[in-house]
This record gives sequence, structure tokens and C-alpha cells, in this order.
Amino acid sequence: MTLETSFLPGADRQQQILDLIERQQRLSVAEICAQFAVSEATARRDLETLAAQGKVQRVHGGAIALPKAPPEQPILERQDEQASDKIRIGQAAAQLVGDGETIFLGSGTTVLEVARALRKHAGLTVITNSLPVLNTLSGLPEVTVIALGGMLRDSELSFIGHITEQALAEVRADKVIIGTRAISLEHGLTNDYLPETLTDRAILKAGREVIVAADHTKFGRVAHVLLAPITSVHTIVTDDQAPSDFVKSVQGQRIKVVVA
Repeated sequence: MTLETSFLPGADRQQQILDLIERQQRLSVAEICAQFAVSEATARRDLETLAAQGKVQRVHGGAIALPKAPPEQPILERQDEQASDKIRIGQAAAQLVGDGETIFLGSGTTVLEVARALRKHAGLTVITNSLPVLNTLSGLPEVTVIALGGMLRDSELSFIGHITEQALAEVRADKVIIGTRAISLEHGLTNDYLPETLTDRAILKAGREVIVAADHTKFGRVAHVLLAPITSVHTIVTDDQAPSDFVKSVQGQRIKVVVA
């Protein structure tokens, strides 16, 4: 313990606590008290503040680092993961779409369930860079599909890259509905595939309203590529296993949360 450590302002102390947690993966209240010469009440308050900001996960007796998003499996291998949750999320997200609207649907298994739930909508125009979405909605008399080409990402069966981004600059949607690899309060939307990031950012700019369809396993996780801050999202559609404290914190950012 140093003299400087003893008299650190709250924000500086919390940043150092966060650095320790990220380095050690776990930090106890007792360790904070010893390291920073503060009371247990102050240590707990610092951890509660960091947890409310979405920077750490509070556990009994201390806090742990936010879990990292595991490597994403190809779309065909993960289509059965949380299948019932994704179906409910897809149906709830589809209810946010009105007949006659123009929407963008991204890639991923959860958004594919949104597409399946939209098959009976009338007068719908769907813009997509996803081959599974294209196949799901093709041949329907009440749905006009605009397919965006580009470089095919085999694992996701979606088109990305410069050509896709040029096409996105030419279209506008009432709503953009996407999935996400990971979502946290501090880091927002993150993914684990750098070449896709610019395409995803262009997708977010293509609509007036952004809806994220994500099951509970995506919350409180961080992947290594920043996509967009959480404030870029208007609505999150998730399942009933989403952590209640995280949901409340998201709602505190004036983001609508729909629990399917």
C-alpha cells in the first residue's frame, strides 16, 4: 500500500480495481480493502458501481471479469443451440414489424427465426445479405426480397466486404434487425471477425430503427472487435433467461427491451 493508493479519488480507484480484475480475473472485497486501504462498505460500493456500468460481474465476496465470448461456430453447427429461445425471440421481433414496411435482416440463427416468423406479413420488403434468410423468404407473393451480394463468408453464409457496403449505401430500411456475437453495457456490440465489422457498421446506418435479436447467452460478454456502442440500439429482443439486472441497466439507457 502506498500513500497515493490510500487517497485515490473514487473514479481512479475504481479504474485500478477494474485493471486488477481484468488481470487476475477475480478480486475479493478483502483484497480491495488491503490494497487500497478502504472500508468494506467502500469496496463493495466500488464493485457495485463497476457492475452497474457493465464492467465486471458481481459475485459473492467480490467480483470477476466479464466472460469473453467463446469462438463462434459455423451457422450450420449452432442452429440447434437455444433453439426454443430463438424461435420465441424471432416471433416477438416479427411482431415489431408492420405490414408494408421495408426492413433489413442480418445474418445468424436468431435473425433467421425472425425471417421465418415474417413469412405471413403482407407487402413486406426485405433487404438482406444472408443466404438462409434469402432462401426462407424467396417465392412468397407478399414479400419482395432485395439480396445484397459481395464476398461470401462461408461459415455464416452471408455476404460481406466492399461490394456489400456499397450496396448498403444505396438502400434505406424502416427497421434493421440483427443478431450480435456479444453485448455489454460498457463495450456495446462486439464481434469476433474483423473483416465483417465495416459491413456490420454499414448495416446499422441503413435503417431508422435498430433492433437486436439476441438470446441470454450473449449478454455481459465481450468479443474482441468493437462494432457499435449500446446506445446505437433502439430495441433488444431476448428470452426470459436474460439477467434482470442487465435488462434494467439497458432500460436505463432508454433502450426498449422485449422479453419473449
